Amino acid sequence: MTQAGEKRITAKERRHLILECLQSSSDPITGGELAERMNVSRQVIVQDISLIKAKEYPIIATSQGYLFIGRSGLDMKTRTIACHHTIRETEQELKLIVDCGVTVVNVTVEHPLYGEITGSLMIRNHADVAHFISRLQTTGASLLSSLTDGIHLHQLEAPSDGQIDDAVRVLKKAGYLL
Repeated sequence: MTQAGEKRITAKERRHLILECLQSSSDPITGGELAERMNVSRQVIVQDISLIKAKEYPIIATSQGYLFIGRSGLDMKTRTIACHHTIRETEQELKLIVDCGVTVVNVTVEHPLYGEITGSLMIRNHADVAHFISRLQTTGASLLSSLTDGIHLHQLEAPSDGQIDDAVRVLKKAGYLL
């Protein structure tokens, strides 16, 4: 609700403000946080994000919130790796990767009916790992890799190929690479 004398912003202005918030943040912002900032419901934010994404702005929904990914730029190196492990080993796998300064961008599985299914992760550090594992436990959701007996792909991102090489080495040593 607007205060007396306070001008209500238009939906177009609100979407512009949402985009500015996301572009200026290096961390994900939840729909609830954006809703509070914009003084609207979370559902309005979900609709606004869909409209912004339809204009081809690089925004993804992660388990930690919405993230503008256009910032990465050409300086970042990426690589896709194939992994295999149990659900109980997920936390360790993610920690090994982020300990090398590498971001886990997403997870992809090959489903026999739907083809490739990809979920955005954007896990950069131990706090992100802890949040992801906590959400896994509290929601009772299944990992995508549970559809493929633990086999999955991760897109990794880091400032250097050497950091990704280090992550691959530690994952191989732990027995998590396919």
